[in-house]
Formats: sequence, C-alpha cells, structure tokens
Amino acid sequence: MAITDDVLVIGGGLAGVTAALSAAEYDRQVRLISYKQSTLRHASGLIDVLGYTPEGEGPLEDPFAVLEDLPEGHPYERVGTDAVREALLFFDAVADDAYAGNHTDANALVPTSSGAVKPTARYPVGVAPGLASVPRDTLLVGFERLPEFNAPLAAAHLGATGVPFDVRGVTLDFPGIRRDDAKVIRYAHILDYDERVDIGHGETAARPALATTVSAHLEGESRIGFPPVLGDDNHDVVRRDLEERLGVDVFEVPSGPPSLPGLRLEDLLYEALEEAGVRVTTGVEVVDYESSNGHIDHVIVDRTGQRVPYQAEEYVLATGGLVGKGIDSERERVFEPLFDCYVEHAGDRYEWFDGDAFGHHPFARYGLTVDAELRPQKANGAIEFENLRAAGSVLGGYDFAAEKSGSGVSIATGFVAGARAGEVVK
Repeated sequence: MAITDDVLVIGGGLAGVTAALSAAEYDRQVRLISYKQSTLRHASGLIDVLGYTPEGEGPLEDPFAVLEDLPEGHPYERVGTDAVREALLFFDAVADDAYAGNHTDANALVPTSSGAVKPTARYPVGVAPGLASVPRDTLLVGFERLPEFNAPLAAAHLGATGVPFDVRGVTLDFPGIRRDDAKVIRYAHILDYDERVDIGHGETAARPALATTVSAHLEGESRIGFPPVLGDDNHDVVRRDLEERLGVDVFEVPSGPPSLPGLRLEDLLYEALEEAGVRVTTGVEVVDYESSNGHIDHVIVDRTGQRVPYQAEEYVLATGGLVGKGIDSERERVFEPLFDCYVEHAGDRYEWFDGDAFGHHPFARYGLTVDAELRPQKANGAIEFENLRAAGSVLGGYDFAAEKSGSGVSIATGFVAGARAGEVVK
C-alpha cells in the first residue's frame, strides 16, 4: 500500500523546503523527500535575488527595477515580479530576526572570503556589520590553520574594488586549535561553549583568549571580520561577547563550503518544516514512477532495497541542476533523470560550451522549460504532467552563477510551485 499525502516535494534544498512550507500554508498534508544531504550546507547562507543582468550588467543596485525586462523563459519571468516580492516576504517571515535586508528592495554589498563584493538581497544578521557600502575602516582576521580564508589577500582584493574605507588583513593563531585538519565546526564549538584552551602559559576560556589575541592587532578600525566560525548553537552570544570584549563591531565574512551560515539556514528552515507539520523523509531515493492520463499516480522510493510507493495528488520536483544531478548529461544528450522531462539543448555537444573558459556557457542555462504554473513542458509546448511542478535550479533559462540569482530563484519558484500545488489539491 502506498504512503499517501496531498503534496509530495522531491528535493531538500532551498527550493524544496520553500515549496513544502508554501504548500503547508493551505492546510495540506505535505511530505518532503530527499536523498542526499541538503545543498544548503554548501551554500553561503546569502539570499541573492539578482546581482547582474543576463547580459552581465551590474552589480545591480535594485534588482526589482529590471525583473520586468528579463527574457521570456527566465524563472522570474515565469512567476512574475509580484510573486518574487511575495516569496521574499514569505522567507522574511520564516527567517524572522535571523536575517537582515528586508527594509529595502536594494541589494546590499557583502564582502566575500575572496575579497570580492557580492550584491545580495538578504543576509544573516552576523554579516550585517560588514557591509561594503558602509565607510568604516575594517580589520579582517584569518587563522593559521584555516586556509579557506586568507585575510591579507582578501583585504588586498577588497581594497582594490574601491570600497570607501581602509581595510587590512592579519593571520593569527586560533586559541585551542593545534591540528591543521580541524573542521570549521570545531572552531565554532570551542567558541559556542567558551571551552578552556591552552595559551602556552596556562589555560583560559576561548572567547577572552581570542579577543586578547585580536585586540593587539587593532589599529583604530571600528569593525572586525572573521571567517564564518563564530559559533553554531550560540552564534549570537559568541558574536556579542566578542564585540563587548573588543569594543568594536564583529561580523562574519561568507565563504564557500563547508559553510556554517548555510548549516544555520538549514537548521532554521527544517525547524520551520517541523513547526508547519511537514513530514520529512531523508536518505531515500526516488527511482521510478507510474502515471496515467497525463498525471503522476505515484513515485517509487528505494528504501534500503525495498521499492516503496509514495502517492500524492500534487508533486513538486526540486532536485537541483547539473551540479546536483537533478539535470544529467551523457555524451549526446542532456536530460532530467527522474520523470524524463524535456530539456532543451543544442544537438551538437560542442555547442554546449563557450570557447572562452570564463565565457557564457550555454549548458549553464540548461534545465526544464515550464509554463506560468511551473509545470514542465515538452518540446512542443504541451504539459508533461498536469500534477507536476518544478522549482529551483532544475529549471532552465537562467545562469544562476553569472546572475547571482540562485537563492532568489529557488525561493520564488519554490514558493509559487508549493502554493499552486496546495491550491489545487481537492
């Protein structure tokens, strides 16, 4: 007998979680299934709506000023500007006071670990004191055994971008870390619980030890940027404690995976799923499906070798793009592996790429073509399945990396796909 729900969301990243939360708003029985670990833990934790146009113009001050001009087929064109705005309000309500940026349509400019400046719409409150548009001299602090963040190099790059303040970088020993392979979660744990650490002439608590080490390098700067290791369970407490001890504002500089800001966002969203009553099934793969009369009847899940049917009235596909294998490729074709939905792409594989390694590669835009209801379409424009919608990077028609639009598209399309699915359940 099949496990039955009203709405089944396949995929546990930002798009899938948003779709499940959105569908649950309609008082439906919703289940989210995911196979791999959520991609949220590999993300920066920033919520980008649109940093650059598809033509590369930017960074954009106001992304909403150009949404109406995006080409037909872009995910934002499919859902419409009002839905993008509504989806952000939905995210704001879920994130509550953990995120900043909801007071304006304008992008904030956030320094990254490479020393670049990233236009973003929403950002963790622990990032807020470091905005690059604010003219306050800045000290960046990296740690000897944490090569992911080279503070002097990041400071040099940031200065070269023309930011309106002086910025320096120093590399210091982190109190209590002696191993080169210590994970970021270990740094965070030491600060979370203010562990006793050996400072060479006895032991002391970690936070005052770190503050003492850093304060010796302050030269009048009014804010200090650290790699994102300032606690996990007690992040706000750690940051405030360091600010009081150092007498300056403290912020985190977003970096690539593994990402504590991404893990914090994952925790926040999965707690919201639990509060909304969404059933979450993880570690299982959808391997097959049955359909009739243009509707998906049920999907088959591989549960430790057993084929278990999961049935719903409505389905949302949020399995990711080429990186996440929600879209896959072979030598001669690009395809969607679960429902075999149509993926438009050049017939000649040599046309999938640009000759310039840093150019605009067509494959970056490969994904599902959908209608305004986010239902995947066949090559002739017909609907693949009446009760299937798609959200997030499984969609085509945009280059999230070049546009800096990945999180925004996931939230907007997840919100709309979940809402439409919740609305039509009988």
